[in-house]
Amino acid sequence: MLTQGLPRRRGRIPGLAFRLVPSLVLLAAAAQPAAATEARATEAQATGAQATGAQATVTQAAATPAGAGAPLRVELNKLETAGDTCKAVMIVENGKGGAIKSLRLDLYAFDTDGVVQKRSMVELGPVPARKTALRQFEIAPTPCAQVGRVLLNDVAACEGHDLTRESCLERIEPSSAKGAAPFVR
Repeated sequence: MLTQGLPRRRGRIPGLAFRLVPSLVLLAAAAQPAAATEARATEAQATGAQATGAQATVTQAAATPAGAGAPLRVELNKLETAGDTCKAVMIVENGKGGAIKSLRLDLYAFDTDGVVQKRSMVELGPVPARKTALRQFEIAPTPCAQVGRVLLNDVAACEGHDLTRESCLERIEPSSAKGAAPFVR
């Protein structure tokens, strides 16, 4: 064996434990407040509040009206040819927002080659609070088979409790039912 000439110390290195233990205690103590601060910041970001304390959370909650950030789902549910025109059926889901008096959308229908066919200004309101509404309108002067997609270009008007054109545009989530043309922003 190689250890024959060395004094036996029973696996301990003198003085190392004395130097290591206080260092580990200091590192653990320093890491706990940093981890707690990081956890609070992550939790504040997850709830949408600012990481400046409880007062900022209360202030932000008071400044945001109920339903102001709630999604407003607008689905292109069906396209059906009626004579020489294409009619669209849209579903508006106002599940968590306040009542909408007027919701006028600026839509463009594109053909299957991506060329603009027609612009439509469509009134989808009124939509009561926590209600789903169905609306039907003409979207193109051609058969529906020639409609490749529908673009939500803008919100022309949005009226209701604490609503603006900009807030409605942010809230709208366009979608398409299976078999309908894509409805996109």
